[in-house]
Amino acid sequence: MKAHEMREMTEIELQSHQDELVEEMANLRIKNAVKQLDNPLRLRGLRKEIARAKTILKDKQLGEKPGEKLEQKD
Repeated sequence: MKAHEMREMTEIELQSHQDELVEEMANLRIKNAVKQLDNPLRLRGLRKEIARAKTILKDKQLGEKPGEKLEQKD
């Protein structure tokens, strides 16, 4: 799923999507451990998608808009 598609989701939808991704990652890790994984690159893609979902969810919770930077305190 693309980042702009995730940004259109609500926080609840995004959280449930993230939970699904984490569950899928756990299943793929088990398959990888017993050497039954067809596409090992899917693990890398899932890890990145989970990170993307977490980042967008955190931005939504903080009320940031895409591309907006937080002001740093000196």
